[in-house]
Amino acid sequence: MISLTLAQIADAVRGELRLAAGDTAETVVSGAVDTDSRLIEPGGVFVAKPGEVTDGHEFVDAAVQRGAVLAIVERPVSSAVTQIVVGDAVQSLADLARDAVARVRAGGALQVVGITGSNGKTTTKNLLARILEGEGETVAPRASFNNDVGAPLTMLRVTETTRFLVSEFGASAPGAIARLAGLVTPDIGVVLMVGMAHAGGFGGIEGTFRAKSELVQAVRPGGLAVLNADDPRVAAMAPLAAERDVAVRWFGRGDADVRATDVEVSVHGTRAEIVVDGRALTLRLQVIGEHHVMNALAALAAATALGVDPADAVARLETVEIAERWRMQPLGSDRVRILNDAYNASPDSMAAALRTLAQIVGPGERTVAVLGAMSELGEYADDEHDRIGLLAVRLNIQRIVVIGAEARRMYLEAIAQGSWDGEAVFFPDADAAYDYLVRELREGDRVLVKSSNSAGLRFLGDRLGEFFS
Repeated sequence: MISLTLAQIADAVRGELRLAAGDTAETVVSGAVDTDSRLIEPGGVFVAKPGEVTDGHEFVDAAVQRGAVLAIVERPVSSAVTQIVVGDAVQSLADLARDAVARVRAGGALQVVGITGSNGKTTTKNLLARILEGEGETVAPRASFNNDVGAPLTMLRVTETTRFLVSEFGASAPGAIARLAGLVTPDIGVVLMVGMAHAGGFGGIEGTFRAKSELVQAVRPGGLAVLNADDPRVAAMAPLAAERDVAVRWFGRGDADVRATDVEVSVHGTRAEIVVDGRALTLRLQVIGEHHVMNALAALAAATALGVDPADAVARLETVEIAERWRMQPLGSDRVRILNDAYNASPDSMAAALRTLAQIVGPGERTVAVLGAMSELGEYADDEHDRIGLLAVRLNIQRIVVIGAEARRMYLEAIAQGSWDGEAVFFPDADAAYDYLVRELREGDRVLVKSSNSAGLRFLGDRLGEFFS
C-alpha cells in the first residue's frame, strides 16, 4: 500500500481511530493490506472481516504476531495494536482502495484497465499483465481476485511508482461491476463476451448483458472501451460508450482494429496470424485453445492503446506458458496428455474446451472428456447440460466421462444421442472416476477435465496428471 498516516486511513474509511501505545495520528503505515491473518507481513494492515464460518476479529492477535501494525475492525478488540473501528469492514476495504488509487492517479502516471466478461477474464488479465510488465510496474490480481474483497485488495497493492493497474471485475448480482469499477473509474474497460455464465443470478442472458455493460458505463469520459466485435451483445455496448464520450476499439476474428485469421491449435499451443491496426504479425501462444486467441486479441487491443509496440506485445505473450493454474493447464506427458480446465465452467467455456479437445487429436490418438457440473445456471441448468452432452457426441469425443449427480444430464443426453456402447460412462464421484480412468486411459489419449470449481474436478485433473507424468 502507499504510505499513509493513521489519520489519513481513518478519514478514508470513515472510522474511529483508537491508538495503541507508541502510535500517533501521524504515524505512517505502508505495509500490505489483507483479510487473511496468515498472509500478514511485518508492517501490514489487517482487515477483520466477519465471515460465514469464522470471524476475522478472532484473528487480530494472530495478525499482530505476524507483524500487523493496524487492524480495521467492526468492534474494538482486546489487542495491543492500533485499531480503526468502522461500520462495515468490507466497505472500508473498498473506501481505502478508492482513496489509495486516487492519490496515485493524482500524480498523473497511473493507467487503470478494467476487464470483465462471462468467460476469459482471468486469462486476459494475465496476458495483459505480462505485456505491461515490460513497460513498467504493473499490479494485477492474483488468481481470480475479482469480487468485493479481492478487487480492492488488488487495488491496494499499487505504489507511488505503479504505472498500470489491471483490475478484473466479476459479478454475482446486478450492480456489482458498477460498484467495483466505480472505485477506480478505469481509463480502459475491456468486455470479452456475454454468455450464460451466472445466468441464473441475472435472470437470463439479457440480465448478464446489463451487468457486463456496467463496466463500459464506468469508464472515465474520454477513455476507451475495448469491445468484442464478434459478440453482438458486446458490440451493442458501443452506444453506451458514445454516451459517455468513450471511444471504442474493436477486437475479433472479422473486421476489427485487432483481429486474427488462420488459427491453428495443437497439443503444444495455438498459432494465429494477427493484424494490429493494419500491421501483420504471427502469434505463437504456448497456451492451448482457439478461444484463447480472442483473449490475446483483447489484451493486445488494450496494451497497444496504452502505447505498447505490437511486436513487443506479441513477443511477451509468447512467453506465457499457461493461462492460469487449472485453466487449460497441460499435465501428464506426450504419452497421455491431460488438459486440466476445471477451475470454472459455463456453457460457453465448456463448448470451447470441447472444441479444443477435438482439434488437438492426431492420427491414432483418442479424445476423452471428463466432465462435471456447470454451476450458477439456475433454471437454465438442465437445458445447458443437455446441450453439452449433445455437443460432445457431435464432436465425436470418443470417451465421455461424466461425474456427479448435478452433471448426470450430460451423460443421459450422450446416451440418447448414441454413445451407449461404452463411449459414455457416469460416476457419482471423482474417486470412482479416477479408478476407472487410470485403467482406461492409454497411450495417445488426449484428456480434457472440465467442470465448475464447485465440482472439485481440478484435483482429479492434478491426480491424473501426476499418474501419467
